[in-house]
Amino acid sequence: MPDDRYPPIADHAVVGDGETAALVGLDARIGWACLPRFDSPAVLASLLDADRGGRWDLPVEGVTGTSQRYVEDTAVVVTQLRTADGVLEVTDVLAVAGEFEEKRSAARQTLLRRLRVVEGRVRVASDLRGFDGAAVDGARVPLPGGEGGRTLRLRSSRPGAEAHELVAGDTWTLALTWAEEPEVWTPAEVDAAIEETIRVWRSWAEHVTYSGPYVDAVRRSAITLKVCDHHVSGAVVAAVTSSLPEAIGGERNWDYRFTWVRDAAYTVYAMRRVGMVEESDGFLDWVLDACTHDDGRPDVLYTLDGHIPGEEQDDDRYEGYRGSRPVRWGNGAAGQLQHDVYGEILDCAWQFVRAGGQVDDRRFDRLRHLATLARENAETPDQGIWEIRDAGRPFTYSVAMCQVALDRFARIARATGREESALEWEEAAEALRAELLERAWSAEDGCFTEHLDQPGTLDASLLALPLRRVVDAADPRMVATTAAVVDKLRAGEDLLYRYLHTDSPDGLEGEEGAFLLCSFWWVDNLVQSGRVEQARDLFEKLLRRQNHVGLLSEEIDPENGEFLGNFPQAFSHIGLISSAVLLDRAAG
Repeated sequence: MPDDRYPPIADHAVVGDGETAALVGLDARIGWACLPRFDSPAVLASLLDADRGGRWDLPVEGVTGTSQRYVEDTAVVVTQLRTADGVLEVTDVLAVAGEFEEKRSAARQTLLRRLRVVEGRVRVASDLRGFDGAAVDGARVPLPGGEGGRTLRLRSSRPGAEAHELVAGDTWTLALTWAEEPEVWTPAEVDAAIEETIRVWRSWAEHVTYSGPYVDAVRRSAITLKVCDHHVSGAVVAAVTSSLPEAIGGERNWDYRFTWVRDAAYTVYAMRRVGMVEESDGFLDWVLDACTHDDGRPDVLYTLDGHIPGEEQDDDRYEGYRGSRPVRWGNGAAGQLQHDVYGEILDCAWQFVRAGGQVDDRRFDRLRHLATLARENAETPDQGIWEIRDAGRPFTYSVAMCQVALDRFARIARATGREESALEWEEAAEALRAELLERAWSAEDGCFTEHLDQPGTLDASLLALPLRRVVDAADPRMVATTAAVVDKLRAGEDLLYRYLHTDSPDGLEGEEGAFLLCSFWWVDNLVQSGRVEQARDLFEKLLRRQNHVGLLSEEIDPENGEFLGNFPQAFSHIGLISSAVLLDRAAG
């Protein structure tokens, strides 16, 4: 049964400043905020424990209806609360100043809330409390990595925490700040900061170049990726939340406030296609710095600073979203073997070179080292793209991405004038490709399969093979594989599971929802194999999955359409952008 203490995940908008983010509910509750950074402790976390988790409520007497919208081309959200006597408008913003371009912006390290009665009269209070009801004003929150901490301070333009009766035209401003030198935040200063933040976002949004038929969805997705972009380091977090469940009541609850190497190449591709060049270059630099700084094996995911996350820990203090335990901080996948990382890094490096980036001998040698690791480990079992918590297996996708590593390194060598190396690695890439396509093909099943030399199982990562140029989407074998994946993993008209746990054990209990990115991969395969109208129909069904402000989660419950998993999910918005661009190109 639904737990009324927990609003649907979809009933939220996200605000961000390039350092952290907060979720604002349709009821104006802020039930998630990690301060002062994405990967800091959760100061507000009622999404993970409605009673103890910490929240910032604006209790309004007699609410009869709510609505929510973004100020156009911004991450500034406006929530309206209606009563029989009036209408309250709440503007929420993580304040920024300067410009986003070329890292000339500055997070003002303040969460601003402006309450304004636009009609009639409204009685409203401010109720801010941390974990177990602890006072937030004056609390000290540590920075990740043991780098000291920040003190939280609350500034209010009206005295006390009791309810105030406001009439049309009245405002009440609130500022929760963790800046080292906090400002006073008078109402006039709050108004000015909100207008400045709107100006900064709109100035940045002018650089989003997509103008096709899905412009609203693409621009909102681009802004959402920008919210996930850590402007200091260039890293992009997978999502701003931790432990929102992939199935209600289940254990598939993970901390996504880190940067996955796997996401990098997809993210860079999507960003560059819609004009987010600065962010694309920043993420490329971050990936190459984090993953080629020594001659060791690259890791699967990193902190914003390019370090390995701390050990994954279960936090028994929280009951979890609608009872979905455990709540986790950190991510144990960081120590897994996932051989696709070689291809992701080399693909990023190839995009870097294509964009005019220079590769000196030192970096070239380190890229060669990664390509060598890919060649040596291509057929070694690993935990795969889906990060199974079970014994490793020879996943087709992992081998395919090792082939991508060899191919992209060969391209880098040729593009940078290293002809002898180019020839050697081109031959190695083609040999691995031929072996992969032979051993992954099952004549019995009539399609490529999830593992080498193991017929009978499928997973949706096979849909990514054409996207990484391992096999053409129009190749009859790939067309047959796409049809088989859809037939086996379909979860409704427009949704796909990643895999079936009954066929592909992953070491975890319970089930999960349909994975949205896989549906966008399905769209891409249809486009690239010439079935454009079918792809467009599927894509438009997926657009109807967006919430009221255009955001997407990681997964969808096929039974009821509810959002599942961490939110908003960068990968889902990357998929949306890529599919929209492909459809636009197919239409000429």
